[in-house]
Amino acid sequence: MNADDGKQSAATAALAYVKSGMKLGLGTGSTARRFVDLLGREVGKGLSVLGVPTSEATRAQAQGLGIPLATLDETPELDLVVDGADELDGELRLIKGGGGALLREKIVAASSKQMLVIVDASKKVERLGAFPLPVEVVPFGFGSTRLRLERACAALGLVGALTPRQRGDSLYLTDGGHYILDCAFGALPDPERLAARLADIPGVVEHGLFLGLASIALIAGPAGVETLQRR
Repeated sequence: MNADDGKQSAATAALAYVKSGMKLGLGTGSTARRFVDLLGREVGKGLSVLGVPTSEATRAQAQGLGIPLATLDETPELDLVVDGADELDGELRLIKGGGGALLREKIVAASSKQMLVIVDASKKVERLGAFPLPVEVVPFGFGSTRLRLERACAALGLVGALTPRQRGDSLYLTDGGHYILDCAFGALPDPERLAARLADIPGVVEHGLFLGLASIALIAGPAGVETLQRR
């Protein structure tokens, strides 16, 4: 099974968790996009749901499929969010943000009763960190924030390139108008400690460590779809 087939299998399996009348968070990224496509098909058959998208790209996709949408201001509590991940470990800790929507994704996940993660088997790792950790920062004082971030992480023994994400010839801008630093630290021995340190740095808006948010993961591989639940 290649990665694309795995993404499709995981997205298909996620439909079993969707019930009519649910308020759903709609994730961002290649696997979440497959789920939204499938959800749109079910809505066309009569499934009644209300979606809250985690990005403008997902909003446009869902609107095009006829999925009824709301905002978190209108619907502040959700039943379920279905989203992908760039990495997950055996404790359902995640790295997210490869699609640039980590801030909204985390807000929506925190507003949901359950977070269902859909991935292909290549995303499951023994230890987080092979995928560079996205850190979202405000443009004001960007160079200063980057320097303080680098020093704070070095104090934790984490050293690596902090690369500003690009889109063409310009710096990538999130839907919230922020920049992203992709931090190539390698293996993260203590994600909780790192998350706490990042939260203390002025200028850091959010980071891609999703800890204690995921309830269930559907991991599609050659042997089928594995279900991993929070212990």
